[in-house]
Amino acid sequence: MQRRHFIHSLAGGALAACAPSVFAQAYPARPVHIINPFAAGGALDQLARLLAQRLGDTLGQPVVVENKTGASGNIGAEYVAKSAPDGYTLVMGSSATHGIAPSIYGKRLPFDPLKDFTPISATVVQKNVLVVNASLNVRSAQDLIAMARAQPGKLSFGSSGAGTSQHLSGELFNKLANVDVLHVPYKGSALAMQDLLGGQLTMLFVDIPTALPHIRAGKLRALGQTAAEPSPTLADVAPLAQQGLPGFDIKAWYGVMGPAKMPQAVVQRLNAGIVEYLSDAQAREKLLGMGMEPLPLDAAQSAAFIAGELQKWTEIVRITGATV
Repeated sequence: MQRRHFIHSLAGGALAACAPSVFAQAYPARPVHIINPFAAGGALDQLARLLAQRLGDTLGQPVVVENKTGASGNIGAEYVAKSAPDGYTLVMGSSATHGIAPSIYGKRLPFDPLKDFTPISATVVQKNVLVVNASLNVRSAQDLIAMARAQPGKLSFGSSGAGTSQHLSGELFNKLANVDVLHVPYKGSALAMQDLLGGQLTMLFVDIPTALPHIRAGKLRALGQTAAEPSPTLADVAPLAQQGLPGFDIKAWYGVMGPAKMPQAVVQRLNAGIVEYLSDAQAREKLLGMGMEPLPLDAAQSAAFIAGELQKWTEIVRITGATV
């Protein structure tokens, strides 16, 4: 009996040892789901669908994008954090969910941005732009600041949600310009854009892909970029840091993550597919044209990048005093 138990133990140990590689070879055996925690139509949604299409071709299984919105992306992020770590449920993490939210929500946040997730791949840095309706009688950031100072508490800025890079852009604008502009959060950039175009908002800090078609159509006027190093997509729009607001430097990032404790072989396979896409010349050109700067990093580099960004956003939250 002891000998039989010993043999069974050896067999079980051997199966356990090879299980990760066997699992990786079989992965994926069914569709993979990428959760976008923000509304459809925004920059993150566009990126998620581009990645899903390429990953589906690479993996040989459909990759489906699902929108689970609410709480500035935290609902979708929590959903993935509590999912099985088998590589079939992933999330488009961002500076909102994994950089800003931990500082703003603290212990109220239903997940740990580092411990509860497996970083798979950083994808892009996304730069935002300050825009107003073209009918508004302002031509520069300084014109807008003068208007805000003349009407304290009367102007409004929109964002894709409380606790997002767009929200923090507005709070930093208030702080550095010494103005009082009311924040109006939405459940996504596309929804905020509708109200700006309709005249319900004074201004909007928004991702470049969402704003670009309306800027080119003459419906919106771009007054300044939020990053100190501007996106070449809007080369004629100066950074706010060069328009009387020194130190203004805010940019978002997006990355693909899974629940904690995912098999490393699966992480590497997913990362390879994403990096292949981000390194493709045509893909890079497309993303840069949308105002997104690709970050083709391996899984370890992505984890270090995300941890570093968490520290940066903690400091921005402290400076602005932003709350939700």
